[in-house]
Amino acid sequence: MRAFFSSTTSRLVIAVPYLWLLVFFLAPFFIVFKISLSQPAIAMPPYVPVFDFAEGVAGLLRHLAAFSLDNYLWLLGDPLYANAYLSSLVIAAVSTLLALVVGYPIAYGMARAPEGLRPIFLMMVILPFWTSFLIRVYAWIGILKPEGLLNQFLFFLGVIDKPLVILNTTTAIYIGIVYSYLPFMVLPLYASLEKMDYALIEAAQDLGCRPLAAFWKVTVPLSFPGILAGSMLVFIPAVGEFVVPDLLGGSRTLMIGKTLWNEFFSNRDWPVSSAVAIVLLFILVVPMVFFQRAQARARERDN
Repeated sequence: MRAFFSSTTSRLVIAVPYLWLLVFFLAPFFIVFKISLSQPAIAMPPYVPVFDFAEGVAGLLRHLAAFSLDNYLWLLGDPLYANAYLSSLVIAAVSTLLALVVGYPIAYGMARAPEGLRPIFLMMVILPFWTSFLIRVYAWIGILKPEGLLNQFLFFLGVIDKPLVILNTTTAIYIGIVYSYLPFMVLPLYASLEKMDYALIEAAQDLGCRPLAAFWKVTVPLSFPGILAGSMLVFIPAVGEFVVPDLLGGSRTLMIGKTLWNEFFSNRDWPVSSAVAIVLLFILVVPMVFFQRAQARARERDN
């Protein structure tokens, strides 16, 4: 009897994450996918066909026959969406690289700090999450605008004689994304670096390896899981980012999150916006699946 309850409990515990994925990922995914195969209409909801189970099996089959791939063909034929996807991927990749360059020294310093100071540094990294994301992005408008704090400070130092134009540029988007998602890069890096055995660094130096070479040959490879996790946590949300490009990038910024917003709320074209979301999901998920499989094969070969 005890073994039966233990087995049942184990199955229930395993079933919880699958149930979570079913309710909060697969079900919304299929709803959005169904809308992406529909056609826009002046109605509520603004697309057809809409399933009406009261019509019976015949009505259900008729609705299924009305689905088409026209919205996906529209995305392929309009260069606006291809440019938006490409621009989003480039901006997200550059932002991830900048976040890694900024976040790695921070995480390394936290990991090498005395144990009594580490909780304080960790709290300082997490502290921005206590403030609204929207308020933090709005604060950068006051810093980066021509009469903002940054230009006033540079005027005070005598570095510039005319205001720098940073707001409503791609540079402002990079600043906003790196600032907003920097903790997602620092925390996985800190978790990897804190567990590292620094006696390996001393051993490498005893064998004649210079400090910088020991860092590249020992520290960086051992912290690769943190680099990968932090890069994923920054890159994936940055691709679909809407708030930062809209507030800091201006109207000329072309990113897929902003394009999706315009299609959904301004044009009220739910089928096309759903198709945009589905394509974005596959762009992000498919490479991750292949990468994880490659990592699993590499671990099997090592074992």
